[in-house]
Amino acid sequence: MVRRAVIVSGRVQGVFFRARCRDEARSANVSGWVSNEPDGTVHAVFEGEPEAVDALVEWCRHGPPQAVVTDVEVTEEEPRGEQGFRAS
Repeated sequence: MVRRAVIVSGRVQGVFFRARCRDEARSANVSGWVSNEPDGTVHAVFEGEPEAVDALVEWCRHGPPQAVVTDVEVTEEEPRGEQGFRAS
């Protein structure tokens, strides 16, 4: 199990980024969460099998069709035993 936190910048709010991220994570059986931040970024945490988490981080580099991603910061963290995936 691995855990990665990502901060996604660009036009990522109001384009269904969180909803699509949640759907992608659930389909990949990855736990964690995604949220809009006051500064206009999207912050997400993915926890699961390395290949699945890597795929989600890669998905964040482009997001849904309406998004314009300009930067993705990735931080490795210790797994915490997240259960399920939620969008807030």
